[in-house]
Amino acid sequence: MAHFSYKAIGRDGKSRAGTVEADGLELASRQLRSQGLTLLKLEAGGSAMAVTGNKASGKPPGRQNILSMTSELAVLLRAGLPLDRALKVLIDMAVLPQMSELLNDLLAAVKGGKALSQAMQPYEEVFGTFYINMVRSGEVGGHLSEVLNRLVEYLENAKANRDTVVSALIYPAILAVVSMLSIVLMLGFVVPQFETLFEDMGESLPLLTQMVIGGANFIKSYGLVVLVVLIALAVYLRKWSSTELGKTSLHRRMLKLPLAGGIIFEFEVSKFARTVGTLIGNGVSLLKAISIAINTVDNKVIKEALEVLPPAVKAGKRMSVALEETKMFTPMVIQMIRVGEESGSLDQMMLELATVFDGHVQSGVKRGLALLEPVLILGMGFIIGVIIIAILMGILSVNDLAV
Repeated sequence: MAHFSYKAIGRDGKSRAGTVEADGLELASRQLRSQGLTLLKLEAGGSAMAVTGNKASGKPPGRQNILSMTSELAVLLRAGLPLDRALKVLIDMAVLPQMSELLNDLLAAVKGGKALSQAMQPYEEVFGTFYINMVRSGEVGGHLSEVLNRLVEYLENAKANRDTVVSALIYPAILAVVSMLSIVLMLGFVVPQFETLFEDMGESLPLLTQMVIGGANFIKSYGLVVLVVLIALAVYLRKWSSTELGKTSLHRRMLKLPLAGGIIFEFEVSKFARTVGTLIGNGVSLLKAISIAINTVDNKVIKEALEVLPPAVKAGKRMSVALEETKMFTPMVIQMIRVGEESGSLDQMMLELATVFDGHVQSGVKRGLALLEPVLILGMGFIIGVIIIAILMGILSVNDLAV
């Protein structure tokens, strides 16, 4: 067995330090936790798993880790376990050191008398303002497990929408790359094989054949230069798009795209509406819900349009009126919010708006793919077909000349 040194806090709140024997780091960790110790540091032979202050070392947990933790915590609380006991169970279940560290911090803070939402505050970048406010509303209302269930539903919906868009773009992206590589390979390697056959023909070659050979020679001579220029242009555009002016300009152009613009608009509004509806439904004030929801919107143009809402709501103006004055939002958005305001069910109408727009986004992505894939395939086929026809025309010209 290996020896591990540790630093920990006992149930009485006092610091402990010592060594323990175990067959591995994880077994040593479990052995110490079973004694009621909250680990601060555990190391052996240079390996260490440490919790320093309120910040977990290494890469922070991802969205999927937080979703799994939320789902498991909701189940444990619903089963009747107290919060500290539920967190201990999650620590024992944790596989990633980052999650173990984060949960240890939460447990230590909760044992110190803090509410779970307060314990999560130092990890705002991991959980997000929306998540923490939802937990706080559950604590105030005394129904934390129900709120966690709603959080799981929200996170799963957000993940499903993200995954739908990302997975939908993977195939067209691969197809576009393959198309470009196929054309470059044809011009850079296939066409030059016939160049010696055509070199004595000169201007008597068909115009199309001359153009294809000229394109092949250009790629052969300047292909590397073109690649460097394209990479430099991509780096420049990336830096430009990271500036406020560049990002705003890019996002405005994206909204004006024929099919993608509508999908982007509905995707962003869906996120905003779902966040507002979920927060209001859990007792968060309208003004705070709007402020939090605005930060979930990525498109700068839409975000700037939504930023008129907090001062308008403070002044007693309705959301529907303030949004209508921006001339940015569709009649459907305005009318559904207006109905929610007039019927006193704004939270339900915002969630309904999000559901409707989610459906529109998914169907829009499918329509876009149905259009984009044939265009890419036909475009690649057309260009390769032109190259083949040009070569065949050149070969026929050589034969005619020989006759």
